[in-house]
Parts: sequence; C-alpha cells; structure tokens
Amino acid sequence: MQWTPGSLSPPPGAVGGGGVMCAVVHPGGGVGAPGAAVRGPGPDATLLLSGDPEGMPWGPRTPQDITARALECARAAARHRPDALIVACNTASVHALEALRAELEPGIPVIGTVPAIKPAAAAGRPFAIWATPATTGSPYQRRLIADFAGGATATEVPCHGLADAVERADRDAVDAAVTAAAALTPAGTAAVVLGCTHYELVTGPIRERLAHLGPVPLYGSADAVAAQALRRIGAAPAPDAPATGALLVLAGGREAALPAAALAYPETCGLTGEPNRVGASATRARAIRSS
Repeated sequence: MQWTPGSLSPPPGAVGGGGVMCAVVHPGGGVGAPGAAVRGPGPDATLLLSGDPEGMPWGPRTPQDITARALECARAAARHRPDALIVACNTASVHALEALRAELEPGIPVIGTVPAIKPAAAAGRPFAIWATPATTGSPYQRRLIADFAGGATATEVPCHGLADAVERADRDAVDAAVTAAAALTPAGTAAVVLGCTHYELVTGPIRERLAHLGPVPLYGSADAVAAQALRRIGAAPAPDAPATGALLVLAGGREAALPAAALAYPETCGLTGEPNRVGASATRARAIRSS
C-alpha cells in the first residue's frame, strides 16, 4: 500500500521554525551521523529517530529480516507524519529501500544512504571502502563501484564489529575493529569511503590507524543525505536559524530517551535535555568530506 499523509495522529509537540519534521530509520538506539547532520542546515527541524536497538546489528540478518525490521521502524515513524524519512543505514538501503519507497511514497519521500564512491574515486587513485561485512562484496556495492569508480582501483574492507562498537560507545572495541580494518587497507590507498554511517562518528581513531598511509581523506555520506532530504521536501538550508527543533526517539516503536552512548560523540552530544526533546543543535565537528 501507499502511505496517505494525515491518516494517523499528528506529530507530538510544537514543531520549531519552518515546521519541518525529518524521520531517521536506523538499526540502533539513536547513535548515528545522519540525524545530527540534519541539524546542521536545519537546527529548527524536528528530528524523529526510529530505531531497533534490540535487533542491532542488522548486518548478520537475512535480507528478508532486515526489510521487515526497517519497515517496522518506518511505520512507527510514519505514524507521526514526518515530511521526509532517511534510511540511515547502508545495509538497510541495500535490502529494504525499494520496499520502503513502495509503501511510503509519494506521501513521505524516502532517502537512502549510498557510499560516497564517486567523489572518492574522482582523482583516479586507489581507494578503499570500509563497510559492514553484509555490505562488503554485495552485488549492490559492486554495482556502485562499477558505476562510479571510473576505473579507479577499489578495495572492499569488511569492518567486523565496528558499527556495534560505535553504537555502544565501547572505545576498546572501536579501537580493535578499526585496527583490524586498517590492517586490511592496502598501502597506496589514497582515500577511504566510510560505507556505514556509524563510522563517521569515529573518524579520530580511523585517522590514527591510517596515519602510516599519509594524509588519507575520509568520505562520508551523512551530510549529503541530510541535504538531499531537505531538497526533497523543498526546505531551504537555514544553518543560522534558532536551535528550536524538537527530538523524538522511538525504540522498537515505543517512545524512549536518547541512549547515553549518543552523548559520547560530538555529533550527537547536542541532542540533550529532557527525554524526547532537544534544546540546541548538535555540533558538526567532523573532519570528513561529503559526497
């Protein structure tokens, strides 16, 4: 079926600024770069994070299970009638994007997450794609490489356990996963694509472990995805607007507080205050290039 706006309850609370509500579907409890990225160009936007923390990580699950879980998160978000819905997970975008669009559009635009392969390959030099094991080597990622790498050599690097470690804000586990991925990144790599939105929150440890390769630029997609969401709903960027946007967190379809792990990262530590509300925009302090 296709979603009909206005068929369920109105969004909770007053919407700040221009009245835009952006929903973000993700496997975790609210730790991720795309949600924070929305607050850069739209600090007055209401942000709805709809996750599945009990089902995290989605990567090892079957495509059918991932699709079902993404649909449940999206349906929970859609009950609050967002203006747009971001699928803030590369793995979910691989397996569930078509189903999400079939159900929700045209009433709610659905924006998927695509690894920033094209800009990373623009110089024609070898690059690596760090991604979850489920995305690494997938037909979807192979097609993106074929379509956008422009002949540049691409090395696919599976990052075992990294997304889960970031979600828990487990520094030791993050360091171990990043160290393992860096060891699989070949000498001569001129750029690294961060093919999971969780990875964009730990660019510091990643840069440290890649220092032996020289100054390697990192390419993420969170900012570009957030900008695309605003374009799809015709909302002009307003980074100087008052930081009046509200925050609603859903975990398994139920209202929840932003997890404590989210406060461990500069990108999401601004999402503070009383549960399900935010008083200030998140700090966008990532030394990372966008697609």
